[in-house]
Amino acid sequence: MAATAVRYLRSVGAPTATGPVPVDPLPRPALRAVADDERLPLDRGEFRRVLGHFASGVTVVTAHDPDDPAGPAGFACQSFASLSLDPPLVTFMVARTSTTWPRIARAGAFCVNILGADQGALCRGFAVSGADKFAGVAYSPAPTTGSPLLRDVPAWVDCRIQAVHTGGDHLIVVGRVEALGAAEGDGPGPLLFHRGVFGHFSS
Repeated sequence: MAATAVRYLRSVGAPTATGPVPVDPLPRPALRAVADDERLPLDRGEFRRVLGHFASGVTVVTAHDPDDPAGPAGFACQSFASLSLDPPLVTFMVARTSTTWPRIARAGAFCVNILGADQGALCRGFAVSGADKFAGVAYSPAPTTGSPLLRDVPAWVDCRIQAVHTGGDHLIVVGRVEALGAAEGDGPGPLLFHRGVFGHFSS
């Protein structure tokens, strides 16, 4: 029956591709100013204080565009999450004012480096602006996209950008997972961020 359907679609000129549907990796969201009725009715400090009670893991999102004369790009990110198992998708959020995001967008791919409890200093290095974040940082190319895979991270996820959506003053980036891996053994546990400070999980 499938073959019959394909023949029919071809006869009427409809596309019959059976592989993955091509997706524009960088859809251009319609950016606009935040309207007055969308503004937070609460104090920003209070918003951050309350939401800071939610502990999150910490990652470094990296990318490399061979045509970028500035070299590899990366930033510290705590808004990373898994999104879908089939197809395998992950997501992270980045501020629309980020100067690193346009470089990642041009690369069209990224690697999420999940940090361990002993990598707070590494995270701080990628949280600054205007510095050479990769100075003294050892890394190798991720197997599929070539994005920087930082040495000694407990886990990593290598992705291509699938979609970008607006979310207020942030962008919601969806990546399709191309490869991933984790270190063997228990390791030091994850690096956590809670109420403005780093912490770790203890069982």
